[in-house]
Amino acid sequence: MFSQTEEFRMDYKGRIEASIQAHLDAYMDIVKTLYDNPETGFEEYETQKVLVKYLKDAGFDVKSSVVVDTDFVAEYKSGKEGPTIAYMCEYDALPEVGHGCGHNLIAGIGIAAGEALKSVIDEIGGTVRVVGTPGEENFGGKVKMSEAGVFDDVDAALMVHPDTENGVGSRSLAILPIKYEFFGKNAHGCHPQDGHSALDAAISTYTQISMLRQFVTPGSYIHGIIRDGGLAANVIPAYASMEYYFRAPTMAYCKEIAARAQDCVKGSCIASQTTYKTSMYECPYEDTKINYTLADMLTEKYKELGVEQINPVDEIPCGSTDVGSVSYVCPTIQGTIKIADCTVAGHSKEMAAATISEDGKAGLVTAATAIALIGLDLIVKPEKLEKAKKEFKEGTC
Repeated sequence: MFSQTEEFRMDYKGRIEASIQAHLDAYMDIVKTLYDNPETGFEEYETQKVLVKYLKDAGFDVKSSVVVDTDFVAEYKSGKEGPTIAYMCEYDALPEVGHGCGHNLIAGIGIAAGEALKSVIDEIGGTVRVVGTPGEENFGGKVKMSEAGVFDDVDAALMVHPDTENGVGSRSLAILPIKYEFFGKNAHGCHPQDGHSALDAAISTYTQISMLRQFVTPGSYIHGIIRDGGLAANVIPAYASMEYYFRAPTMAYCKEIAARAQDCVKGSCIASQTTYKTSMYECPYEDTKINYTLADMLTEKYKELGVEQINPVDEIPCGSTDVGSVSYVCPTIQGTIKIADCTVAGHSKEMAAATISEDGKAGLVTAATAIALIGLDLIVKPEKLEKAKKEFKEGTC
């Protein structure tokens, strides 16, 4: 027999599941609307309107353009003391392939989880917050919102990403995007002695940085392109530019690699009699701190919901995400939910199509239910939240 507390929890669980089922068609309408009308990072104006309208109609207090033009923060306070549980929504699309990363489904999952927890929060206490975080792919909406304090009073931040496997989180690489610009002097191709080639500086830099690759620690990566290299073959280029990503397990090591790369730039410019400048051409992302307490809770919820083949935390960092910035502010989890088989590539039109499939719908239900139930347990089982916060504090000190 359940204790009274457990009986209440089971009742809340049933109501959370019922809330998601009751509004499922509306959630999938949102997913489909975003699929049909993809907007790239920081251009998600119509998407923002769709999501904000739904949340306002659902009874949330919503503020738009809090930090970034296309963001939002939707909140519902129970009126009783308790933790603040945040659900993160992504909704930027990719050029050409649309929602090939499944962010339209992430938005549906976040809204569904938030509304489901709202359905019981008046009784259990606390605050539920649904945070619209635009521009994940390149521009770091979560970075800017974290820096502005949006997550400072959040006790736990939760989200689930569509995938070809079910999982409870993975480490990610810090990324430092740096642009190098080279400045020389134009001259006729038959009188090269009168000029200084910015392209030569770029090519020399590219060669030296390529040699640097073998001298960085395993799990760190350097990859870049020559963006500008001249406009006419018979003109010595006065301008050239390159864009690089430096990735590593920590931002500190990214910066160390970038400092060594800058020595390559300096040497190339001395040799070619050119000058240079550097800049950030995209938003740098921190690595992701794993919260194993939340990962264990997601494993438990997935099993409770009948999910099979659940991958444990992936300890080998791969890729980069702005979720990392949130993970340095509060206990955070980004799980994955399977919506397509392993033959479907990420960032593809096939993955985009999977978001509006029956598997996509099933994934939304499972993922939203799981993280809504985690929110429930973090509120009604304070020892769980304390464990997650203790782990977070110890891991970021």
